[in-house]
Amino acid sequence: MFAVGLTGGIGSGKTTVADLFAARGASIVDTDLIAHRITAPGGLAMPAIAQAFGPDYVAADGSLDRAKMRVLVFSDDDAKRRLEAITHPLIRAETERETRDARGAYVMHVVPLLVESGNWKGRVNRVLVVDCAVATQIERVMRRNGFAREQVEAIIARQASRDARLAAADDVIVNDHVPRDALAAHVDALHQRYLAYAAAAK
Repeated sequence: MFAVGLTGGIGSGKTTVADLFAARGASIVDTDLIAHRITAPGGLAMPAIAQAFGPDYVAADGSLDRAKMRVLVFSDDDAKRRLEAITHPLIRAETERETRDARGAYVMHVVPLLVESGNWKGRVNRVLVVDCAVATQIERVMRRNGFAREQVEAIIARQASRDARLAAADDVIVNDHVPRDALAAHVDALHQRYLAYAAAAK
């Protein structure tokens, strides 16, 4: 199936854009949603996380204590690698399952760390980057998540740079104080293009 990889920095508006594509019939496979699902109460990753990191990183409801784990992996690269060794294979397996089950004209993989991962670019036909200014990212995430500016800046610093994402892009949607109807019009145009690519690929 023809596949588009949708990415962008934190706070760029990936979910908003993905929702617009979904409304037009694209099958959305969101790796962030999968990551949340496997670390929810009873999630596939939770037994291994509890064993590797101990009960301190498991919330009372049996889910991953995200706030505590976020602090740990931002200060300890080894802990980050251990967490990823547990979660990444499960995310990949679930991504492949959802892709097999997709019924849209094409599938759109929403992958926040597509550029950083190194292997995603070879798994999709086109890369779509949702782009905005870093100042806009910071403002949005502070408002949405209640994070301090320093927290957001630290997250952005660990992601690919804006220039690196744009260099990897086949298509770009600018989502920087763009009116909703203008954003929808851009999605409409790309959706028609992707439908044509998908038809040609059959």
